[in-house]
Formats: sequence, C-alpha cells, structure tokens
Amino acid sequence: MRILLQQRPAPGEAPRYLQLTLQPDLFGGWELLRESGQIGGKSQLRREQYLLQAEATAAFEKARDGQLKRGFQVMFVSGAEAPKQA
Repeated sequence: MRILLQQRPAPGEAPRYLQLTLQPDLFGGWELLRESGQIGGKSQLRREQYLLQAEATAAFEKARDGQLKRGFQVMFVSGAEAPKQA
C-alpha cells in the first residue's frame, strides 16, 4: 500500500509532502515507511516494524488520517482505499 499526501503551502513557503508505504519485510513482519519533507528540499525517512499486518495497517491509517486532519490532501493512492470524505 502506498499513499502520497501534499499540503498546500502558505504564501512564500515550499509545499510539504508525506508518503506512507506499507510493505512486508524479509522476516515475515510488516514495515511502515514514512517519508516527509518539503518538495524540492531534503526529506526524512522513518521506518516502523510490526509483527502483524493488522497492527501495521492500523498505524498506516492512523498516520494518514492524522495528516488529513492537518490539511494534507491525497495526491496518489496505490493498493489502498482512499479515505472516506465526511
């Protein structure tokens, strides 16, 4: 699963992005990758390991929903359902 989110910038600021990727690892667990930063600038990559797919999926959805509440917009979705709009 992968989702790309982007935040509209304030005037004079670079837009920010967050890419969440959920994938199986080599040891039978799951890995959540969070890549974020300013478009055209340096990025930060964080990895979180999970033993169960359900835990990893819950963390993926929590991270996605938290960023949507902060004003990020969905730009691309692969292998996951887009969040439901209220």
